[in-house]
Amino acid sequence: MRKKIMMILCILAALLCFLYCLVVFMIRSGSHFYLIWGAGGICFIGLALMIKFDWWSQFPLLLRRGILGLAAIGILLFMVVEGCIFAHYNDKGRDNLDYIIVLGAQMKPAGPSAVLKFRLDAAYEYLTANEGTVCVVSGGQGSNEPCTEAEGMYRYLVEKGISPERILMEDKSTDTSENIAYSVQLIGGTDASVGIVTNNFHVFRGVMLARHAGFENACGISARSNIYFQPNNLVREFFGVMKDLVCGNLL
Repeated sequence: MRKKIMMILCILAALLCFLYCLVVFMIRSGSHFYLIWGAGGICFIGLALMIKFDWWSQFPLLLRRGILGLAAIGILLFMVVEGCIFAHYNDKGRDNLDYIIVLGAQMKPAGPSAVLKFRLDAAYEYLTANEGTVCVVSGGQGSNEPCTEAEGMYRYLVEKGISPERILMEDKSTDTSENIAYSVQLIGGTDASVGIVTNNFHVFRGVMLARHAGFENACGISARSNIYFQPNNLVREFFGVMKDLVCGNLL
């Protein structure tokens, strides 16, 4: 009976993974990371087959223990990283910062993507309430973008009423670590107080990258995000944090 229940749970998990993969694809997330859910579904199908045909017990004991140990370490690591992400989920920054840095995201022919628009709206609210703060919009041009992300963000904020003199454009970066590194050059040093404006799931990494770059007085300013993409965003962000850890960008 226990074996049958485990098989059913694995099949249900596989179906959920495949369904979510399809949902994110249909909504169009702007990246191909959604394919990881399809891969997860395949893994759950494989696990169901292993249970059904009792393949697991045929593995050497040492190998089984090694696999379980690695799985436990992976789950623990995932929980720790996600805990750090949620700890900064609602960061609101501080008043009267010298600069805010708006991290780039996809620009579409019709304007900022939903993810980027959330960031820009949060930046607009902060700039309206803190008139002495200068804004850095940071992001280069991807192969599927009509202009640099910085240019698109600049236009969006100016159209909403932010003075052009308060906006600096960093238009060379291709990822979050470059967003921060090139913004440092534009600002002219790391002594200033800065707020990192990005979506809630991304604030932790953005602030850690800023501090690693030398901004001791850095804080996060959280923008909302699309609830439909949140599982995909949180899993993707885990891998982003791990990548930056391995590359030495966070320590």
